[in-house]
Amino acid sequence: MVSAKAMCVVQPKILSSLMGNCLRQSKQPAHQLFRYNPGSKHVSMQLSKRFSGLTNLLFNGRNADKVLNTKRKRLRPGKISPHRPVPDHIPKPPYVKSKKPPGIASGPEVHDEKGIECMRASGRLAAQVLEFAGTLVKPGIKTDEIDQAVHQMIIDNGAYPSPLGYGGFPKSVCTSVNECICHGIPDSRALEDGDIINIDVTVYLNGYHGDTSATFFCGDVDDEGRKLVQVTKECLDKAISICAPGAELKKIGKTIQEHADKYRYGVVRQFVGHGVGRVFHADPVVLHFRNNESGRMVVNQTFTIEPMLTLGSFNPVMWDDNWTVVTEDGSLSAQFEHTILITEDGAEILTRC
Repeated sequence: MVSAKAMCVVQPKILSSLMGNCLRQSKQPAHQLFRYNPGSKHVSMQLSKRFSGLTNLLFNGRNADKVLNTKRKRLRPGKISPHRPVPDHIPKPPYVKSKKPPGIASGPEVHDEKGIECMRASGRLAAQVLEFAGTLVKPGIKTDEIDQAVHQMIIDNGAYPSPLGYGGFPKSVCTSVNECICHGIPDSRALEDGDIINIDVTVYLNGYHGDTSATFFCGDVDDEGRKLVQVTKECLDKAISICAPGAELKKIGKTIQEHADKYRYGVVRQFVGHGVGRVFHADPVVLHFRNNESGRMVVNQTFTIEPMLTLGSFNPVMWDDNWTVVTEDGSLSAQFEHTILITEDGAEILTRC
C-alpha cells in the first residue's frame, strides 16, 4: 500500500499494489523510490531512462479523447471510525508493532510443501472473505460497515487482517470506490446506485499472507463502468494464463497492456504486483505495463498480479489522508488481484474459493 505525509513521504503498498519502481531487490522505503510534484500530490516513479522514454511514448495522452461521466459526484473523505481490536491469541505480523512500513523483502517467496499448504489455506480464506464482502455491496451500505464485517470474519477464522496497522493503515480492508485507484480507507460514505467498488482483502493465517481483490457493481452500473470492470478482469485472467516455470515476468505487463490497448484504457504504472507469503511484500515486483525488466518465474514461487485500469487518466493523486489514491481527472478505475503459485506445468490460483 502507499501512504504519504502531505507530499513528503510515500510508504510501500498495503494491499493490492506495491510501488511500480524498477528497483527489484530493495529494502529501502518507497518514499525514496517515488517523487511528489509539490502542490499537486501527483505520485510518480523514478523510472530508469529506458522506462521513462518508453512510458512517455506509450502512455502520454492515451485517453485524451474520452468523454468522462460528468453526472457522477467526485469522492470526498468520510468519517473514519475507531481502530478495531484483534484478540490477543491471534498471531500478528511483525510490522504491527511498528508504524514504519517494512519495505520489500529481498528474494522471492519460494516454498516447501508445508509452506505451499499454508499459502493455500491463507489464499482460500482470503477468497472466502472477499466473496462474502461482495455480497454486502448494495446502495446505502457504508464502506466502514463492509470493513467491520470483513474484520469480524477474519478474526473469527483465527487470522489477522494484514492491512490493519501496516505502515499505520487504520482499517482491515481497502475499499476503493469509482475513481479511487487503490488504498481507499473504509469510512462513513454510503455506496450509491451505480458505483463500482474494489474490495482488497489480505489475511495473515498461520504465518502466511493471502492477498486478493475484485471490483463489484453497486446497483445499476452503466455500460461504460461494466465494460471497464470486465476488461480489467480479462487482463488478470490473460496474465495468469501465461505464467509458468521459466516464463519471463515482463510478459505479464505485455499481456495486460496489449489487452487494455484494444479498449484505449489506461494502465496504472505506479502500483504493482509483488511476491507474497511469509512476508506481505517481497520480490519480484510485477509490472502491469510493457517493460524490459529481467526476471523469470520459478517453481513454488508465489506472487500477486493486480492490474488497475482507468477510463481516462492513469495518473494517480494522493489524498490528505495519506493513503487514498484517485485518478487525477476523476475517471473510473477498476482492479482485480489474485495470489498465484508457480507449479511444474503452469500456475495455480491460490485465492479462489
